[in-house]
Amino acid sequence: MTQAKHPERLRAFIGALAELIDANPREGDLLHRGGKLLAQLVSHDDWLPDEYAQPDPERYQQFLLHADSRQRFSIVSFVWGPGQSTPIHDHRVWGLIGMLRGSEFSQGFARATDGRLVAAGQPIQLVPGQVEAVSPKVGDIHQVSNAHPDQVSISIHVYGANIGAVRRAVYQPDGSEKLFISGYSNAFLPNIWDLSKEKSPAL
Repeated sequence: MTQAKHPERLRAFIGALAELIDANPREGDLLHRGGKLLAQLVSHDDWLPDEYAQPDPERYQQFLLHADSRQRFSIVSFVWGPGQSTPIHDHRVWGLIGMLRGSEFSQGFARATDGRLVAAGQPIQLVPGQVEAVSPKVGDIHQVSNAHPDQVSISIHVYGANIGAVRRAVYQPDGSEKLFISGYSNAFLPNIWDLSKEKSPAL
């Protein structure tokens, strides 16, 4: 595996987010403060190992970077090949999406009175350093797509659960849903904890 230049950035984010969750804030405060932490992480594009930044020609990739030991949160890199997109889907837990590389569109959806799904406002375009929040309380159904037809885009997602094990749904335009459990694209986690591989600071 390729050693990322600055794995300490992800370590620091994990520690700060765990401390924030330990304080048991209200969800709005968690999303606000957690969003600031994620924005700081994705403001640097020098910490994600190459193995977790590889696109697939068939579909977007969902690489698990870290799962909290109590499954209170998980961190995932989403890698979008040119022009790739998700189906309309939900999460059923809070989430934060931070753009690391490239750009993506996020189109929210809401239920009409007849049960159909209709677009809720204009698509949001995320560029590197920007963060968006999702949650059943603030809007949880959306469709995400790579904004670029000719290059890879990567976003870092943080969820309030082990998202690869959560039973959630994809939707048809008529509002009908199909349950799924996403799993992950990788079999192994990045080892960001082996400090022996990192240079010691100059004394």
